[in-house]
Amino acid sequence: MSARTHSRPLPATKRAVDIRLPWWALALPTVAFVALLALILNPTDAQATTGDPMIAHLLERARELVTR
Repeated sequence: MSARTHSRPLPATKRAVDIRLPWWALALPTVAFVALLALILNPTDAQATTGDPMIAHLLERARELVTR
């Protein structure tokens, strides 16, 4: 009994692949990076912790960043 031989597959075409990212795929990481960089580079806002709830502090920082 003889075994079948398989023919060679056709070579892949050399067409370019068109990959498009949505605008937010680049915008969101950029905004997050800039926001974190602004928090790190502004040491005058560094204060000792107080009895304020963390969520209130976070919302206050977000409001300050938006109003700039």
